[in-house]
Amino acid sequence: MEADTYTQSAFEAELPIPRGMARIMRFSNDQPTNHVFRRGAHYWLDLCLTPRPEKARGCYSERWGPHRFERLGEIFLVPPGEALHVRTDAGDNQASIACEIHADSVDHWLETPLEWTDRRLEGGLDIVHPYIRSCLSRLAEEMRHGGTGSAELAAMIAGQLAIELARYLEAISESPITGGLASWRLRLIDERLHRGGSTPSLGELAELCSVSIRQLTRGFRSSRGFTIGDHIAQTRIEMAKRALASDDSIKSIAFALGFASPSSFSYAFGRATGVTPLRFRQRHLRGRE
Repeated sequence: MEADTYTQSAFEAELPIPRGMARIMRFSNDQPTNHVFRRGAHYWLDLCLTPRPEKARGCYSERWGPHRFERLGEIFLVPPGEALHVRTDAGDNQASIACEIHADSVDHWLETPLEWTDRRLEGGLDIVHPYIRSCLSRLAEEMRHGGTGSAELAAMIAGQLAIELARYLEAISESPITGGLASWRLRLIDERLHRGGSTPSLGELAELCSVSIRQLTRGFRSSRGFTIGDHIAQTRIEMAKRALASDDSIKSIAFALGFASPSSFSYAFGRATGVTPLRFRQRHLRGRE
């Protein structure tokens, strides 16, 4: 890691895992951030527990040059030996669970060594994977509320996380992208999702992009490495996290995001994050104190 990476962060808790470490970290974002993650022999996984700052972007400048910055999702990955340049706007303080896993713990499960293609690097900047998210969230809960057998349970969760990460990375094809959606179509999809309101149907998004539903679903997966359904669901959760940092009522947030009721919003949010919207808001408020 570069020397300036965590000058504005603090550890809330940490938990050793086999050949690695999991930490809950709090970042001060009162100023725009501009730093570089460089991992040695470890994979670095970051799951935001509070909303990421607006316009959080990452660039593998040694691979892509200094100007190509891609969006950072709820979960992002920095591979061993790679340097990720991260920029964000100023905003509220942020909390994340950061998990370091030795490369051998993940690579052991790979059928063949990975080639870190542009597509695979980009796919690691926005990981939409329910099992990876679940493992990271479970480690965070264990750090905060661990009890009997905590070390043994953390080791098992970390073992599952290593396997799920290996599977995810293998699923991103090493071949050149063919049949993917054009960048302007991907941008239109993201712009529509961030407008809020009722969840767009596949038909609406296909019409927006001037393609068939089949072309939309296959092209999106080819471009991003995950399904458009997963992307829609995760985008709504990220928007919910940002809204919960405001003074809007949970009921109004649920309807603004297109949920049929506050209870359906609470169920979806809890399934994705492991906590209720109210509990998430309370944690966010404590982090700002």
